[in-house]
Amino acid sequence: MKNLAWLLTTIPLFTACSPAPETDSSVPAAEATAADNSGIQAGVDYHSFSNPAEVTVTHLDLDLTADFAASVLSGSATLTYQKQTAQADTLIVDTRDLNIQSVTANGETLDYQLQPADPELGAALEIDLPERGNKVTIEYATSPQASGVQWLTPSQTAGKEHPFLFTQAQAVHARSFIPLQDSPQVRVTYNATIHTPEALLAVMSAANDPDTERDGEYDFTMPQPVPSYLIALAIGDLQFKPMGERTGVYAEPALLDAAAEEFADTESMLEATEETYGPYGWDRYDLLILPPSFPFGGMENPRLSFITPTVIAGDKSLVSLIAHELAHSWSGNTVTNATWRDLWLNEGFTTYLTYRIMEMIYGHDRYRMEAVLGYQDLQEDIAALPANDQILAIDLRGRNPDDVFSDIPYEKGALFLRELEQKVGRENFDQFLLNYFKHFAFKSITTDEFIAYLNDTLLAEYPDKLDSERIDQWIFKPGIPADAPMPTSDAFSIVDQARQDWLSGEKSATNIDTAQWTVHQWLYFLNNMPEELSDKQLAELDDAFGLTTSSNNEIAHSWLMIAVHNEYQPAYDRLYDYLVSIGRNKLVKPLYRELSKTPQGKAFAQKAFAEAKPGYHPLTIKANEGFVN
Repeated sequence: MKNLAWLLTTIPLFTACSPAPETDSSVPAAEATAADNSGIQAGVDYHSFSNPAEVTVTHLDLDLTADFAASVLSGSATLTYQKQTAQADTLIVDTRDLNIQSVTANGETLDYQLQPADPELGAALEIDLPERGNKVTIEYATSPQASGVQWLTPSQTAGKEHPFLFTQAQAVHARSFIPLQDSPQVRVTYNATIHTPEALLAVMSAANDPDTERDGEYDFTMPQPVPSYLIALAIGDLQFKPMGERTGVYAEPALLDAAAEEFADTESMLEATEETYGPYGWDRYDLLILPPSFPFGGMENPRLSFITPTVIAGDKSLVSLIAHELAHSWSGNTVTNATWRDLWLNEGFTTYLTYRIMEMIYGHDRYRMEAVLGYQDLQEDIAALPANDQILAIDLRGRNPDDVFSDIPYEKGALFLRELEQKVGRENFDQFLLNYFKHFAFKSITTDEFIAYLNDTLLAEYPDKLDSERIDQWIFKPGIPADAPMPTSDAFSIVDQARQDWLSGEKSATNIDTAQWTVHQWLYFLNNMPEELSDKQLAELDDAFGLTTSSNNEIAHSWLMIAVHNEYQPAYDRLYDYLVSIGRNKLVKPLYRELSKTPQGKAFAQKAFAEAKPGYHPLTIKANEGFVN
């Protein structure tokens, strides 16, 4: 692992929670026509084989052993279920590449069938239920190639002495390490016992005891019902440091102090969010800092958000990621999308809350800058995506549910909520959100249920300010509706002027006064450069600002994209190191995609990918192997 400064990077400034949105700008934009949603049944999960309408799993008991030598989790999952119909006699759960060893109930073996596997969704496990009781126990082991588990060797960690394991279940990867009803509409409580090597600590998206004895056996409880994609496990050489009364951070020793200092405002964020949107419902809120191979910026696993180390910037400039994952404690974890078509109910609300939290803690100027950058990300996606993928209530039938992750559910969803706020007033909209989170607490809902609630509340209260036709346009039509709110920032005016003066030759790069520029101004400066620049221009920028050697890898990312567009060779050594040392898909995928457009670039990408692949997460490999093959 490189030193900490080398790893610095950011999230997309209001996304990357859940998996950071990934889009492919090589996809041509389609004509702006609405999707054919006529055949979609609201609430039907097209990405799960399970049958919760007949038999619903309500609780999970796990007993698993981590075998680092074999890269396998093995043990048992006991499912407590409730029959929804008296005649129900089969429980169907989701699996992917699991070695099912036995299924029992009441001490007796049950008949079961493991159906042929679908390449995207895995295989249905159909269990004949016993005549009495309400529990079945599945003995099983995971595959070393489980899509939701990454096993790291000591050399791939910060300490380089012990191995590391972490899971990533969203969207449908929980089934690769637990046989369960892997649908967000099915919520379960769970208990778990995890067996590890004695030198390692296990943590989960559950109640963690920071003072637990490190003895190789760890017990967990999750008393609140959660969807399967929020079940998470990590095992490594972890230590804990508190940041406040209810907040703290787990990390490898080499990263612990830096992480605690960087994220010291987490407790203040928690308190500010509670004051506006109601009590935090999950007891503690801790962070887990993962190795740099983590494929996303962060994951909102309840009680314990999983975080990339690449946001430890030393200046708190990238902590909107923490605000985003914290906000999910209300929007996403407490009120959850019922299917992946409804993801915008998670991510749009959470992105809106992220902006609000950042404004509360860091002020209006920073909020405005981040909002402009988020809006530009949204515009890029709308220009690149087919019309049907620009719709909030997206049609994902027959597709991998990971395809839902773009800036559409995040930034378009947040922009829609900002319009509602502006039309009814911030105080009134805050009251609406507080009531909404309370009304649907610990439930999974559909877009249709949200619209019905909106009709009964805001539309009924403000018929002169809101109308259903406009709301349907936001949710079911592509693009951004006319006259939608457009964020602006005075802080970017000087950046625009500086860029224009340099491009026109009126001012040299060394004469641009950047002493007071923030990270957001630098990103705006680079992201809005013309696509084609000369080697002379690029060298001038690089010499003046040291962009190739920037210690902030979000700035470096923007610069490297410019370098690849223009085949600026002096940046290619850094580009290579960047690709092989960072596994965050949001950052590496655009570079692989751009490199693959020329024969020379593709050869370069192939070499970097081959070296990086052993340390990449399975999801990062899957997302990028098409560019190098």
